[in-house]
Amino acid sequence: MQRLREQVKRIAQHETWILMTGESGSGMNVIAHYLHSSSPFKDRAFIEISVASLNPDNALPELFGYEEHGKTHYGLLEQANGGTVFLGDIADLDLDVQARLSSALENKTFLRSGSDQPVQLYVRVIAATHYDLETLIEQGKFRKDLYYQLNVVPLRVPPLREHREDVPELLKYFVNLYVEQEKLPY
Repeated sequence: MQRLREQVKRIAQHETWILMTGESGSGMNVIAHYLHSSSPFKDRAFIEISVASLNPDNALPELFGYEEHGKTHYGLLEQANGGTVFLGDIADLDLDVQARLSSALENKTFLRSGSDQPVQLYVRVIAATHYDLETLIEQGKFRKDLYYQLNVVPLRVPPLREHREDVPELLKYFVNLYVEQEKLPY
């Protein structure tokens, strides 16, 4: 994990987009937060989007925003503008939304629903998945163009069973945390 942390620190200094892969529960969201806090973007927005929790019927307005009755509702991508967007569970994104996201990332612009005014998009993208995206591409469940846009820097996050030597350190950390928080004896 020390090697992974050093790798993330090096990657953080560049504006490249990152595609993290790993098993569920391997801590990809923690790595995304660490990457952002170690980057030149650290003082800017960090918007975490759990794609699996997006309502399929409302995914487009949630991501891209909309204008209605003269009011602007900013989407999550626009809220992240100038900072970092973390797309967790990217493989769960609907194919139509993948197409719109791919277009927005490629063109660095998009339209809010109900508007004809383009919104400039400048974000660092960190995406994560526990699926094999290449297999999903072959099955027609994930867009190849979006995969190549996101996979600028691939980063594999290993499961805990592959770095068991970290268990004592993790145990010590959590014991100290709970002793301090809960005022428990060791």
